[in-house]
Amino acid sequence: MTTDTQTEVAQARPFDWFRTLGPKGKRAFIGAFGGYGLDSYDFQVLPLGLAAIAAYFGLTTGQAGLLTTVTLVVSALGGALAGILVDKIGRVRTLQVTVATYTIFTVLCGFAQNFETLLIFRAFQGLGFGGEWAAGAILVAEYARAEYRGRAVAFVQSAWAVGWALAVIVYTVVFQLFNPDVAWRVLFFTGVLPAFLIIWVRRNLKDPEVVTERRESAGKQTGSFAAIFRGGLLRTTVLASLLATGVQGGYYTLASWLPTFLKTSRGLDVVGTGGYLAILISGAFLGYVSGGILTDKLGRKRTMQLFAFLSAIFMVGYTQVPEGANTLILILGFPLGFCTSAIFSGFGSFLSELYPTQSRGTGQGFTYNFGRAVGAVFPAVVGFLAATHLGIGGAMIFGALGYAIAVFALFFLPETRGSELA
Repeated sequence: MTTDTQTEVAQARPFDWFRTLGPKGKRAFIGAFGGYGLDSYDFQVLPLGLAAIAAYFGLTTGQAGLLTTVTLVVSALGGALAGILVDKIGRVRTLQVTVATYTIFTVLCGFAQNFETLLIFRAFQGLGFGGEWAAGAILVAEYARAEYRGRAVAFVQSAWAVGWALAVIVYTVVFQLFNPDVAWRVLFFTGVLPAFLIIWVRRNLKDPEVVTERRESAGKQTGSFAAIFRGGLLRTTVLASLLATGVQGGYYTLASWLPTFLKTSRGLDVVGTGGYLAILISGAFLGYVSGGILTDKLGRKRTMQLFAFLSAIFMVGYTQVPEGANTLILILGFPLGFCTSAIFSGFGSFLSELYPTQSRGTGQGFTYNFGRAVGAVFPAVVGFLAATHLGIGGAMIFGALGYAIAVFALFFLPETRGSELA
């Protein structure tokens, strides 16, 4: 980044990143933000309803953890396939396909009559869940100016907190109105909401013209798995996959088990759990936004390393607070949510900048979702460890290991702040 550009960024108004997107870029941002927010909503209904689901089907903690793990593992396949589609058929069309997929199978989860059926529906939900982020993040990254790309894509990431908050609100209302045996099904049925977004996306969004021209001129050379494992991209793909594995292993440990931890280990009811999660989610939203600003000012690597370290510290601290000190847990929820979300802010811009146009979707889709698949082992391991003398709180410390892996990978990846997308 040049000295003049750095000065411009320093003097920029808070929302210049949005103003400079242009009309098409602004619509792309709205579509990507909505898609990722509703992606989050459809994912979070499972952790929020997990205690009721486990009781209804008589599940062990290992089986309960498997529901999350299978979602994340299959999402790796969905993300990889969506990455190819992004490069083959375009960003917007892939966004429509992925949103439709996770919407349909989230609703079907509400009709499950046994654990096996729920596991299958949840697996297929993972196909869409895995692919949506790559399509939306790349679309916004390609419309954004280089000096604002970090915060533009970070605001897309912040939609995760918005969708999570919406899910918590709906969960609190639904579980107050219905018996738990029915409430978890109603919660899944509300996953139909993204269907309305698909209609809007179809009518209003288009890929950047230059990207479409390059994709069409490249022809069969686009969307190739082999390309991201050749030459200089091989090292990038391996390290980026390792980074994604560590960050998501830690995060999904938290996202999958926190509601159950608050209920079983801390004895909170539905309303109490919702209140504690509200503090965490507030921190998460501000973390996404602040992390995006920092990635443009400090760089992608330094920002992610900082928050990986802090996430591990706060995760251990949060889960090891002595019994009877729930107020301290309430307070620690804010910095925990802030740090574990801020580390994600640089992902979209960082991965987009690591790969050339013809391989951007494939590279980003594969690495991010490979991380989801391997990181998905973490919630399952926590589920089985929770059945031992460690309990859920002790088992969740395992998630901190993921952040150590992320710090290691970042040491060997290049800094990409200020890069033009080519």
